Parts: sequence; structure tokens; C-alpha cells
Amino acid sequence: MTARAEQRVRHRRRLTKRRAVIAGAAALGVTGAAIVTSTLVSSAGAAASWPTAKGSKAVSSTIKVSGTYDGKLKKFYGSGALGGSGQEEGQDPVFELADGAVLKNVVIGTPGADGVHCKGGCTLQNVWWLDVGEDAASFKGKSSSAVYKVVGGGAKNGSDKVLQFNGAGKLVVTGFQVHNSGKLVRSCGNCKTQVKRTIVLTDIDVTAPLKAVVGVNANYGDTATLSKIRIHGDPKKKTKTCVRFKGNNTGKEPTELGTGPDAKTCKFKTSDITYD
Repeated sequence: MTARAEQRVRHRRRLTKRRAVIAGAAALGVTGAAIVTSTLVSSAGAAASWPTAKGSKAVSSTIKVSGTYDGKLKKFYGSGALGGSGQEEGQDPVFELADGAVLKNVVIGTPGADGVHCKGGCTLQNVWWLDVGEDAASFKGKSSSAVYKVVGGGAKNGSDKVLQFNGAGKLVVTGFQVHNSGKLVRSCGNCKTQVKRTIVLTDIDVTAPLKAVVGVNANYGDTATLSKIRIHGDPKKKTKTCVRFKGNNTGKEPTELGTGPDAKTCKFKTSDITYD
């Protein structure tokens, strides 16, 4: 095969892969600007490398976003009042997104404060957390029609939750990586206002240790749909997949009810999860 012919074959392979990523994202309702086809987020399964930050910026007060904010892969880290990186509740975020806002191409460094807050439906596109503080992102919309999308990106060292789902609506996470953390996604187990929450996770790479991929409240009608979940560094399968809880609105610790697929709350097959 000539060099030019080999080049054409490589191009066709890249194009086919790109189209597959777009089709997969579209099937989840992720369209338009939310679809990123750069090598960083083409597929978590492709073992995408973590980005090298292009400069850095100290943030002493929350950056409020409406519309689209492109960080151009700059690293943002908390300072002053945002200089915390612990697990204390009630910390302010580095970014606060209005309903419908898009945050893309951002690296959140250390201290990470409370990461990102979405006040309504939002899109987090190619956002990376180097060291999760309280939470990486919290979704707080009040409408049952709110949709939150996390496309690409990844998070490391979240000792408790990475993505905290406190509000109402639907959370879709695709092409994401998580390393050395507690739970990737948790539907709030003891918020004062409890609602049904819908979670869809697909094309996710977990690097152990991780306590659980997702936790949901069965008694409030939550559902979690999982597919293409790859758990690395865990050949003994210690990482729990989908954990069902009995949530409450009193602030008490929720009660664990069970784990694994049940076709009602935790919707997936054992073949949707791989361990190595």
C-alpha cells in the first residue's frame, strides 16, 4: 500500500470513529455545541489522556456564567474565600452556571472549592477536575424538565461524591473518566426537597478505587441507566455499580437497600459493566 493510500485509510477510520461518537451522543439527546469531537473527548474508552493546562488563573470569587464560557483549557483554582478544598458543606463554587449555560474546555485545579454549580439545565463540556473538593459539580435545577449534560472530561480524588444531583430533572454523562473517588454520581439522599431523578451514564472509564458508580433513591422513583462502563484496576470487582437507597428529607443518613441491576431502578445488564 502506498503512503497516500495508508493516509486515506487512517482518515476514513478517524472519520468513522468521529461519526460514531456523534451518533452515540445524539442518542442521549446531546446535540449541537454539546458534542465535542476533539481527541480529548472522542471516547473515554480510547484511554484519552488528561489535558495539559494552558496557563492558570486564581479565582477569589465565583465566576457566574450565562451563555457559553470557553476556558480554552486554562486551569482555574480557588484563592481567598474560595481557597478551600475539603469536604465541608456549603462552600461556594468556582463557577456558577445559569439555566441553559455551557461551560467548556476548563481545568479546575487545587484548591477546587465546590467546583461547579448548575442552577438549572446546563452543559459541562470537556471539563476536568484535578483534585475534587466537596463535589466536582452540583446540579440544582428545580424543574422536572431540566437536563444536565456532562460530555467528556474527568475528575480525580473525590473522596465522597464527584457529581452531586440535588435538583430535579435528568442528568446525562457520557465519555467521562473518574479516578480514585467515592461515588461518580449520587442522587441526594437527604435533601429537604426530594423528587424523582433520572440518570444516564454511558461510555465511562473508572480507575479504581471507586466505592460506587452511582447511588439512587429507589423510594422516590429514581432511575439509573448504565452502559459501556469500564472499571480498571479492579479485577476482584470491589467497585459497586448502582446502589439503591431509601432516601429521606430529614437530613438523616439514607438506608442502603441493595446494589446491582433490578430492571426498575438500576437499569442495565451485567454485560454493560466490565472489570479488569
